[in-house]
Amino acid sequence: MKTIINTIITTLILVGVLSCSKDDLPDPYPSDYLNYETQTELEIPFNEEWWIFWGGRSVSENYHVAYREQRFALDIVQRINGSTHTGNGTQNEDYYCFGKRLNAPGNGKIVDVVNNIEDNTPGQFNQEFPTGNRVIIDHENGEFSILAHFKEGSIIVSVGDVVVKGQELGKAGNSGNSSEPHLHYHMQNSANPFDADGLPAQFQNYYANESFVERGEPVQNEYVIDDN
Repeated sequence: MKTIINTIITTLILVGVLSCSKDDLPDPYPSDYLNYETQTELEIPFNEEWWIFWGGRSVSENYHVAYREQRFALDIVQRINGSTHTGNGTQNEDYYCFGKRLNAPGNGKIVDVVNNIEDNTPGQFNQEFPTGNRVIIDHENGEFSILAHFKEGSIIVSVGDVVVKGQELGKAGNSGNSSEPHLHYHMQNSANPFDADGLPAQFQNYYANESFVERGEPVQNEYVIDDN
């Protein structure tokens, strides 16, 4: 069971390019924003070291690349000694990131909150509510941050609140189209999570695999931690 949870289920963090060879991966979405530079001053939205499960600009390292809204999205977990959980991984509480604090990545206004979606049992999905519990931040410059899959009832901000980067939003969970606790993050050019163009999100002042990054985009297999 542990092997199934840790290797196959982990790969199922979100429905994506599973059982595909490099020859039959979908094409990247033809974004007009490949050279876009993030205007918002962004910081990594958690306090401890997390690991980039899906991230980067190629479909092979980040299945989101095939989709318009999620063109530059990240899926992030905590991983210790090669595993995202203790025990057999059958309970959300087994996962290192479950219930961990998630923060606003940049200043802005809260324009959407969902907080009442039940957390999944690991290995199961709720495709009826893909983002699960979520927070959407309007950075008031044409950029919107979407943070998804919060723990049910853990979000402590409301629509209309003004937040500053680093301010707590809620706790990491396993709600929505998610097979295990993790954070899904992406930036886009409207508040509608299902009808927008994804934008590159360049974070400032963080460490990736123990190397300092002044400004960059985290990619798959990097351990990242904020330095602000």
